[in-house]
Amino acid sequence: MSSTDKTPSTPSSSSESLPERLNFIEQEIEKDLALPRMSGRVVTTRFPPEPNGYLHIGHAKSICLNFGLAQSYSGRCNLRFDDTNPSKEEQEYVDSIQEDVRWLGFEWDELHYASDYFDQLFDWAVQLIEAGKAFVCDLNAEQMREYRGTLTAPGKESPYRKRSVEENLKLFQAMRAGEFENGACTLRAKIDMAAPNVNLRDPVLYRVLRAHHHRTGDKWCIYPMYDWAHGQSDSIEGITHSICTLEFEDHRPLYDWFCENLKIYHPRQIEFARLNLSYTVMSKRKLLQLVQDKHVSGWDDPRMPTISGLRRRGYTPESLRGFCERIGVAKFYSTIDVTVLENSVREHLNAIAPRVMAVLHPLKVVLTNFPEGQVEMMDAVNNPEDPAAGMRQVPFTRELVIERDDFMEDAPKKFFRLKPGGEVRLRYGYVIKCEQVIKDPATGEVTELHCSYDPATRSGSEEGEQRKVKGVIHWVSATHGIEVPVRLYDRLFLNENPEDAPAGKTFLDNMNPDSLHLLTAKVEPSLETAAAGERVQFERNGYFCVDTVDSQPGKPVFNRIVPLRDSWSKMQSQGKTN
Repeated sequence: MSSTDKTPSTPSSSSESLPERLNFIEQEIEKDLALPRMSGRVVTTRFPPEPNGYLHIGHAKSICLNFGLAQSYSGRCNLRFDDTNPSKEEQEYVDSIQEDVRWLGFEWDELHYASDYFDQLFDWAVQLIEAGKAFVCDLNAEQMREYRGTLTAPGKESPYRKRSVEENLKLFQAMRAGEFENGACTLRAKIDMAAPNVNLRDPVLYRVLRAHHHRTGDKWCIYPMYDWAHGQSDSIEGITHSICTLEFEDHRPLYDWFCENLKIYHPRQIEFARLNLSYTVMSKRKLLQLVQDKHVSGWDDPRMPTISGLRRRGYTPESLRGFCERIGVAKFYSTIDVTVLENSVREHLNAIAPRVMAVLHPLKVVLTNFPEGQVEMMDAVNNPEDPAAGMRQVPFTRELVIERDDFMEDAPKKFFRLKPGGEVRLRYGYVIKCEQVIKDPATGEVTELHCSYDPATRSGSEEGEQRKVKGVIHWVSATHGIEVPVRLYDRLFLNENPEDAPAGKTFLDNMNPDSLHLLTAKVEPSLETAAAGERVQFERNGYFCVDTVDSQPGKPVFNRIVPLRDSWSKMQSQGKTN
């Protein structure tokens, strides 16, 4: 996540002398570079996801951090799959994770799997048994919890802790040979059942688990626990800095104990606060529940905080990297307002997205004095932020559509858009005046406006520029524009903290029932050939992306990425979000 143009300072023994621009992890790395353990080594990090689901925005922070640190120090970063739980892991997730990392703009130096090291991990487990530091335990899960003790009371030693080395070796080999059923026994480290840190109370290293592994097949029926595989995998790969989230801080003594007792290369573990985002759930279990219970269409639903969901919605990799850079790295938990994420993509798309006109809620306008069948091509700016983006031509015809909200029959004094007898400028077009309002006789709904246009007010002409009108609205030709499906996505949850639910309720009760609106819009004809994934700004409406799943050639479907402005802050101040 660190910017690649940052030059690391000369290593120093005093954190006070390190440049303030370095985050606390970079400061620790700077100090480590002066130590003997880094002699002959380059900074080497890793991103180690478990392939049991799709990555989310929180993982994006970890990806940017680990790969960014490696880039900043001209080091290396590996991608390693922690595939130690075969019952929950699938190749589908392996593939999606690799796609997400590359889409974010990173390329790993080496690709590894914890399962690459299963044989070595087994041998090291034997080494601990031979040293009298591990034993096979027959306690079941419930009994083990009882013996473990609490945060305030020490645990009790397992009655199987005093088995001989020979018996433990024999039983461990029998575990590997498949002679025990699931849950019948475990291999545990022999550390200290009275340790204040409960992670050191004889933790489980291996459990019996008869499950087909996506890479090793049925070779193994015992699998290492994460704590056993984690540090040793780091050691094998020569990881210098193992960057973990804060929930692993209490696991660090165990990480250190394994490396020290196996007498293997000892990486340094450093913890940082994981990302918490308002109006968002990050738990894989809860995200899976949303998918399985069909509250969303899938892992890549554009309302999901998954990287695949954000990508489908239209977020750019640059905006996600910029977001991660902006929020920085901290030692303590905090919740980042989702508007920071939304503003990151707004800023990037403002610079790069072509502007087009699209009418989401069409109201027909007939220019009664414009010749029937005549088509004028109006010059329109593609992107005012980028002169090199050039111009495009937009057809202007007798029949147009405007946004229904841009007309008001009984308008207040400060309403500067279209009203009976009032004038407004059509962007890139002419000044028009509303002469007649046509209504449905049955409902009284306005169905059509008859207007006149002033031929002398064409945009871009000298005379046209002299004619000043306060209101400017967008439009689309009713006869040349095309109809497209549009999905207006909003936040998936109403509460800033979706987990904050009353007694008897769950996070699902905080879901936003209006997180998706389906519309049929009228858009410029040029958008008929818009490619999947293409991002544009619908002028005055927001940023939109051509859906990569449901669009077909010549039939684009548009997803709203974000509105032009943050409407939620205003709604919150008015108490309308709950």
